[in-house]
Amino acid sequence: EENQPPHLTLKDALAPTAVNLARYAGPESRYCPAGVYEFVDERLVINAQNCLHCKTCQRKCPFDNIRWTAPEGGGGPRYKRM
Repeated sequence: EENQPPHLTLKDALAPTAVNLARYAGPESRYCPAGVYEFVDERLVINAQNCLHCKTCQRKCPFDNIRWTAPEGGGGPRYKRM
């Protein structure tokens, strides 16, 4: 739902621009399969409504800066063979 609190947050809001964009050309915009993260005017924008809940962002962030929490309503992948 659109009115729930964001489940993707940053521990340090300055790190994506100051470090990741400057040093690594913004990997956030490349490793997310759903395109949740994009840089607009050298600022990281998080489009949480596009999230697939795969947690790739939390694993691939070079500085462990992305905090992923389970969204309300228990959404996320449902694996049939686990």
